Amino acid sequence: MPRRAIGLCLALLCSPAVVLAVPAVSAGPTAAGSVAPAAPAAPAAPAAADVVDGGDGGDGGERPPPAQQAPGPPNKIGIKLLDVPVGRADDPRARRYIVDHVAPGETIERRVEIANHGGRQRRVEVYAAAAAVENNRFTVGTDRARNELSDWVQVDKPILDLEPEESERVWVTIEVPSDAPEGEQYGVVWAHINAEPAPGSNVALASRVGVRLYVNVGPGGEPRSDFEIGELVPSRTPQGRPIVHARVRNTGGRALDLSGSLSLRDGPGGLNAGPFPVKLGTTIAPGKRGRARIELDQRLPDGPWTVELTIRSGRVERTVEVRLTFPPAGTVGAAAEPMWDSWPLRIGIGTVALAALGVIGYVVRTRRRA
Repeated sequence: MPRRAIGLCLALLCSPAVVLAVPAVSAGPTAAGSVAPAAPAAPAAPAAADVVDGGDGGDGGERPPPAQQAPGPPNKIGIKLLDVPVGRADDPRARRYIVDHVAPGETIERRVEIANHGGRQRRVEVYAAAAAVENNRFTVGTDRARNELSDWVQVDKPILDLEPEESERVWVTIEVPSDAPEGEQYGVVWAHINAEPAPGSNVALASRVGVRLYVNVGPGGEPRSDFEIGELVPSRTPQGRPIVHARVRNTGGRALDLSGSLSLRDGPGGLNAGPFPVKLGTTIAPGKRGRARIELDQRLPDGPWTVELTIRSGRVERTVEVRLTFPPAGTVGAAAEPMWDSWPLRIGIGTVALAALGVIGYVVRTRRRA
């Protein structure tokens, strides 16, 4: 079964056809198709124990059902992704999650690091389980729910006994069958601990933390990632906080995890405000529509405002601009269609630039002939 090369190629020790796996703290040029460290030499803080996340736990990952949440700091464990494909080194999602495109019959490998931040030794179970993108959320199943992707995943250390503040690296291997169906599959690599019952109780809670899996299967190149931003809708909560909802349509072949920011300018009295972050946690499946939510400062006047919204998912970024006026508390205002979008704007600028160059070239040639 063909295997995708992993690790870093040390220029003085190996040719581009040979790849060595080295620790995440190593540096050096990477070979084509290899996997580079996902984090700098200084170790990043692992995720909180009740968040499906490969980083700091703050990007809107789904929480397990209540019975699986961490009961408190003594039971905390963390997990982080150590490797990222060289071709995705500039993709923020690939630095947090296992995101890849794989042909049927291929195998990919990644490393994760699991740490015990509790006050005593813990036995940690490491396994893969099913996930899905439903209702514009990345949702996880209970316990060890299975799907096709989870059945393809193996870990080299399914059981870890970790002392306080001890960490261990685990290889995650995804073997895609030669007859695997085309399309994007979702899952989670979990690190799971069972907590002891509280004094006087027979109920034991469990705590787990995981790294998301976004694995697209198919021959040839990877489906493109893309989206469109539609109308923006202003509103205010009953307490008076202004909110903006932006409609987003996934026009590509990969799931989107939305992030970004919104800025206001040309407000009453020439006021400017922001940027305000896009609320994290929205994941839109290919071909589906969703909404990005931005919560603003309650002290903002109604407007009108010029609103510039930038939304990104991985390496794809779109920016639109609208004029909005916020309504009274507890109501929804008039929707506004974007006045311009960064993508067609860039195409238009490029077209004008090429046309201008053509005119300049024609004039120069004509003068030379004269």
